[in-house]
Amino acid sequence: MRLIAGRLLLVLSLAAAAGGAETPVTAIRSASAIDVVHGARIDHAVILIRDGRIVGIGPNLPIPAGAKTIDLGDATVLPGLIDAHTHLLLRFEGRLGDEETNMIVALNTVEPSGRALLGAAMAREMLEAGFTSVRDLGNSGRHGDVALRDAIRQGWVPGPRMIVSTRALAGPGGQFSRLAALGRELAREEYVEIAGADSARRAVREAVFDGASVIKVIVDGTVNLSLGELEAIVDEAHRAGLKVAAHATGDEAARSAARAGVDSIEHAYSAPDDVLRVMAEKKIFLVPTDFPPDAGVGSPEQIAAERKRLARALELGVPIAAGSDAYYAQPGRTRGESAKLMFRAYAAAGMTPARILRAATIDAARLLGLDGQVGSLEVGKYADLLVVGGDPLTDVKSLDQVRAVMNAGVIVGGQPGGSSPAPRP
Repeated sequence: MRLIAGRLLLVLSLAAAAGGAETPVTAIRSASAIDVVHGARIDHAVILIRDGRIVGIGPNLPIPAGAKTIDLGDATVLPGLIDAHTHLLLRFEGRLGDEETNMIVALNTVEPSGRALLGAAMAREMLEAGFTSVRDLGNSGRHGDVALRDAIRQGWVPGPRMIVSTRALAGPGGQFSRLAALGRELAREEYVEIAGADSARRAVREAVFDGASVIKVIVDGTVNLSLGELEAIVDEAHRAGLKVAAHATGDEAARSAARAGVDSIEHAYSAPDDVLRVMAEKKIFLVPTDFPPDAGVGSPEQIAAERKRLARALELGVPIAAGSDAYYAQPGRTRGESAKLMFRAYAAAGMTPARILRAATIDAARLLGLDGQVGSLEVGKYADLLVVGGDPLTDVKSLDQVRAVMNAGVIVGGQPGGSSPAPRP
């Protein structure tokens, strides 16, 4: 598909400032690149990068003299993927049973230093799979996600850009009843308990002070939050310039979250049409944390309900951002490879490959507040690139064929021009 002239954004500024040294340009050449905004392919693509950002993109774009050229051959280049719902400092084991049991084991047997090292490992696995940005939504102990985000920023460990929430806000006892029964202090390692609108506002301010870049709230936990508490959280967060992500698994919880005007509703496994219509009207994102049947996550009945919910959300115009919520270990798969299973679930619900790519790039970037920096191959944005074999516009499984990953113009995974790495044993 040819990119018409009106779609081609080309800005080249290669002349050095007077008296200053010219910064080297890197030219990426590939068989094609994906314009996720329009769902179009750019054939014979050339991407010019300087100082970690895209300074030119187009078909057969002239390569400046002296530029370092990387020829990707028959590969396809697309923006780095974004996972809008992660828990990088968690790794549950199926052999231990349900979520509550795994959480109790983690809090009683893994030291904060161990969880920090786990987070570093999971961050690297996400980046190597092509996820260059994530939104990490709690369950990271007391600010472990903030420490991981800052370590990545400092270059101490490799990982994606991170939007983080610190501890989630919840009613007394947090999210899990059995965890709360073992002691409120244990639950407070993961959740900030609120009771009333005033304490909700204080909790938001505390999260901001602790380094949160998004507010996570558990709407239906051990004790469900009231509409008044949710409205106070949303008002205080928006006053501070932060968005609110609402964990809501049941219909009433999703309904309250939508009425309160949160920015995204996570899960909403069977959200009815009246809730979805409010979400569409208010432009509240649905983050469908869905898995395909062969992932072993969720009953057949739940998976069927999720598919119907996502299909109805698409029909009603609800904005969608991709979010995996992948925290169970999947044999033979890294964390990033497990996260990509969500794309198969989305396809089964009727999302086209182009729509899935949008949900995992430009639309997710908009939810995270990063759409001016990442999410599409446009001039001025960071050169966060995923290089794959195959054509993601016809088959999203092509996203599994990772050849290379680039983060802000730096190659962080794979071998440009090489074949896809062999699956891990």
